[in-house]
Amino acid sequence: MAQMNLLQAINNALDIAMAEDDSTLCFGEDVGFFGGVFRATSGLQEKYGKTRCFNTPLTEQGIIGFANGLAAQGSRPIAEIQFADYIFPAFDQIVNESAKFRYRSGNEFNVGKLTIRTPYGGGIAGGLYHSQSPEAYFTQTPGLKVVVPRNPYQAKGLLLAAIRDDNPVVFFEPKRLYRASIGEVPEEDYQLPIGKADIVQTGSDITLLAWGAQMEIMEKAAAMASEAGISCEVVDLRSLLPWDLETVANSVAKTGRLIISHEAPITGGFAGEIAASVQKECFLNLESPIERICGLDTPYPLAQEKEYVADHLKVFEAIKRSVNF
Repeated sequence: MAQMNLLQAINNALDIAMAEDDSTLCFGEDVGFFGGVFRATSGLQEKYGKTRCFNTPLTEQGIIGFANGLAAQGSRPIAEIQFADYIFPAFDQIVNESAKFRYRSGNEFNVGKLTIRTPYGGGIAGGLYHSQSPEAYFTQTPGLKVVVPRNPYQAKGLLLAAIRDDNPVVFFEPKRLYRASIGEVPEEDYQLPIGKADIVQTGSDITLLAWGAQMEIMEKAAAMASEAGISCEVVDLRSLLPWDLETVANSVAKTGRLIISHEAPITGGFAGEIAASVQKECFLNLESPIERICGLDTPYPLAQEKEYVADHLKVFEAIKRSVNF
C-alpha cells in the first residue's frame, strides 16, 4: 500500500495499463511532456516515448475522432478532454460514433477499447466554463459506460477496469479532489467492478446516494445527522451507466427514505432517473417523498459558488425534512 492522492492514483493506473499493452496510447491537449493541465500524465511520455503519450491539437472533436479510429483498428486509446466543460465539441463523435460503432456493424467491428478521461465539477473557483458536471448527457446513450470515482483507491481500480472494458467508457474525474483526496492505494494491479454501487456506511433511517466529489458532502451530512440521532446509509453509485438499481433499491426498502445529490443542475439531472426507478421498485416501502439536492438551474456561477453548490448543510436540512415528514 502507498499514500496517493487522486491524481497520483490515476497516473499509476495509466502507467500500469501502458506497461502491459504496447497498443495503449495516451493523448490529449498538453498531456505529453507537460503532463496535462493537472499533471495527471506526468512522466508517461518520458517513460513510453512520444509515439505513445503525446499532445494533440486543440480540437476535442478531432481528439475523439482520432481515438475512434485508433480503437477501430485494435489500439487501446486513452483520450483526455482537458475539462469536461469542453467535451461538447466532441459530443457528436462520442454519442453518434463511439457509442454506435458496434451496433451499426452487427458486432463486426467496434471501438470498445476506447476510454475518455475528463475532469468534471466545481469547487475550484473555475466559473461557468470550468465547473460543469455533464455526466447525465451521456447516460442517455446506449453503447457507452459512464464512471465517476470518489477517492484514490476507486480512481485506480475503476480506471483500470474502464481501460480493459470491451466497451467505450467515459471516465469523469472529480478535479476538486485531485490533490485534496488522499488515501491508501495498493501499488499492485487491481480492478473494481463497473456497474456496482458501494455501501460506504450502513444505516437504518434514510439512504443518502451520490457519486464522485459529492460523496464527501454526503458523509459530512451523515455525520451531522448522526449527532441528531438519525442513522444514515450512505451509498456511492460509482457507475451511472450501467447503474446498480438493485443495491440502491435494497437500501431504500430497508430505510424507507432516499436523498440523491449531484453537482449538476436538478432539471434533467441523473437524480431524476434514479428517483423514478426507485419509486417504482420501492413504492410500498417509502415513508416520505424522494428528495433531490442538486445544483441550481443556472450557469455555474463564480461569485456565488457557495450558494449554488449542493453542500452538506442543504443535505442535512433535507434529511430532517424527510425523517419528519
